[in-house]
Amino acid sequence: MRATVVLVVWLSAVAALVAQTRAVFPGTLDQHPAIDYKNAPASDPAGQLQRLVDGGATLSFEGEQGYLRALLTRLNVPVESQILVFSKTGIQHPFTGPENPRALYFNDRVVVGYIPGAPLIEMASHDPRQGVMFRTLAQDASRASFARPDRCISCHLSSNSLDVPGMLVRSMSTAADGRPMPQDGSFVIDQRSPIEQRWAGWFVTNVRPEIKHLGKTVDARVDRSLYPRATSDVAALLVFDHQGHAVNLLTRLGWETRAAASDGTPDFTKGDLADILNEAVNYFLFADEAVLESPLADVSPFASAFEAAGVRDGKGRSLRDLDLKTRVFRYRCSYMIYSPAFDALPDDARAAFFSRLRARVTDRDTIDILDATKAGWR
Repeated sequence: MRATVVLVVWLSAVAALVAQTRAVFPGTLDQHPAIDYKNAPASDPAGQLQRLVDGGATLSFEGEQGYLRALLTRLNVPVESQILVFSKTGIQHPFTGPENPRALYFNDRVVVGYIPGAPLIEMASHDPRQGVMFRTLAQDASRASFARPDRCISCHLSSNSLDVPGMLVRSMSTAADGRPMPQDGSFVIDQRSPIEQRWAGWFVTNVRPEIKHLGKTVDARVDRSLYPRATSDVAALLVFDHQGHAVNLLTRLGWETRAAASDGTPDFTKGDLADILNEAVNYFLFADEAVLESPLADVSPFASAFEAAGVRDGKGRSLRDLDLKTRVFRYRCSYMIYSPAFDALPDDARAAFFSRLRARVTDRDTIDILDATKAGWR
């Protein structure tokens, strides 16, 4: 009789444990029925623009830069965000090199890639629920033709992007012609990376000469007239380094929550959900952020454009305010808390994030800014 009771108790415990654990899905997370990355409808900004163009809207094609200026305007991407990468990476790597770098332009939701003379403009456009969508626009004056190539996710969906289709920011050693030489040094970069490891394969401007990093000054052979600007702004690079991982964290948190909800009630106290929630909150609060040993930037046009887009409290403070002296951002919570990706988190994930955030944020100025500008965080 006692053995029967013990067996019943053990079976009940196992059943309870199983009920609290997300069932193992035989495919990858992007294939989960609750996600269906490849086939589910997307509402990313570039996809929305594609539908407008397919419906008859026009984009201006201007000179050697083609659709670039019109695309940046329609997607509300500031030209001041231009950063230049010369490593031969990406789907159009044969066109890229130290004499013809790839220019990236970005806002909180979209990255636009432009290479002079290349047949395509590339876009990484974030859908609030589905993650980053990779699209291209053919540089054809006769017709603006968008596409969504599958080959982009061969690099942009891996453990380096938290196993979601997302951003991948690398510091990659190169040969003299820009060919990647990972054996000589390759780092996946975010806000925690030491400045000394950053920007191999990138050009860097506006940075003080005493700052040690792996980037290069813009090669004299680069025809700067082919680009909207002559800069690869260090402040833009720093923000780009922060934003990429933040985007991936939000996507992974949303996906894990939706997958767990398909099997029952998500539990944010253990397992994958607890891990990704903790990492997201810590990252948004700049835990383990690389310390700047000295002021980094001279005058930065990007900094002015970036800060101007900030939501401000009654004292004029914003989470987009930059420091650039001892740290990148002045206040202690990421501006990505205002992003559509954050607002699109499932309600229980967003509530769990806010609960953990309230328990950990200590900076009084940051708390005041959130109180004034972020509804629901209290």
